Amino acid sequence: MKYLPLLFAALMRKKTRTLLTLLSVAAAFALFGMLDAVRVAFNAPQSVIGIDRLITSSRLSLIQPLPYADLARIQSTPGVKAVTYASWFGGIYQDPKNFFPNFPVEPQSYLDMYPELVLPQAQRQAFLKMRTGAIVGRALADLHGWKVGDKIPLRPTIYPHRDGGEVWTFDLVGIFEAAQPELRGSEKQMLFHHTYFDEGREIGQGTVGWYIVRVEDASQADRIAQAIDRQFTNSAFETRTQSEREFQLSFAKQIGDIGLIVTAIMAAVFFTLVLLTGNTMAQSIRERIPELAVLKTLGFTNRAVLLLVMAEALVLLLLGGLIGLVLAALALPVIGEASSGQLDVAMRPESWLLGVGLMATIGILVGLPPALKAMRLGIVDALAGR
Repeated sequence: MKYLPLLFAALMRKKTRTLLTLLSVAAAFALFGMLDAVRVAFNAPQSVIGIDRLITSSRLSLIQPLPYADLARIQSTPGVKAVTYASWFGGIYQDPKNFFPNFPVEPQSYLDMYPELVLPQAQRQAFLKMRTGAIVGRALADLHGWKVGDKIPLRPTIYPHRDGGEVWTFDLVGIFEAAQPELRGSEKQMLFHHTYFDEGREIGQGTVGWYIVRVEDASQADRIAQAIDRQFTNSAFETRTQSEREFQLSFAKQIGDIGLIVTAIMAAVFFTLVLLTGNTMAQSIRERIPELAVLKTLGFTNRAVLLLVMAEALVLLLLGGLIGLVLAALALPVIGEASSGQLDVAMRPESWLLGVGLMATIGILVGLPPALKAMRLGIVDALAGR
């Protein structure tokens, strides 16, 4: 504790330089916090919810549809308990900024497949009966101020309407909620009738985007997935069956390897940070050589001087880094609410631990060279300016 005044005085010797360095460190770790939250979200272990569900899609591409006739063959596969289907619509509400996932589905079997989507019974029956009916998640309804009875127009980006109209219009008949807090991302989607979609589109009639399969025994999921795909080997529509989690991530991975992209960005940021803080520490020690010689004259040991300089670098990194991580933690919920993504991005314990570890590592890297120089400093040479 007795060295704290010396440490504080060293940091405040050049207030502007210290402040700018702190801001640079905070900005770097704020970026790290947000990027690592994305990385952790993409690599998070699969929830036990949906562990018995598989997704069968085209082996060629996610945008390649499959024939509706495949449904019966998949249902007949040993070990399959239930099958439903969905497609990607890609409609836009009013403005491209209002993008959210919207899927045509088979209402009865889809809701049975996803019991975690909680819908009042009366609204469920209305959805099943109304051909133009649609349901949305609570988060999406709150975002746009929708209520049951509203009409929702979507402008198509892929499937123009057969009648030549510029929009598809849906009647909002229900608002569902996620059964558990960690599934709130599912409340940012819209579901409507696949038959209405199939009858109204100009292209692709009689096809679906993918099949969702529930297996009787989750431990046999891999075997059942292989059995499904074998049925379509060498056909015009070969399939790829995978876990639901892998299927969801494959959408994002179409733009590249998310983990590699995030890691490359963070590596570049921290390489620049090391150069910046290393230069700051080296310049600070050069300016204080006479002061360090005076400390040694007063009885400070070489070890004490080394630790004092190292502590200066560590405090600079830890203080700026923690500020950055706090800013990231505050920003992520706002970003999550403003987006329509399905990933729950938030600062998790592993990101905090990794961040603190990086702060300590960078602090040691940039503090050790000037600290060793200060430790080996000769009193007479330093006071003589040599």
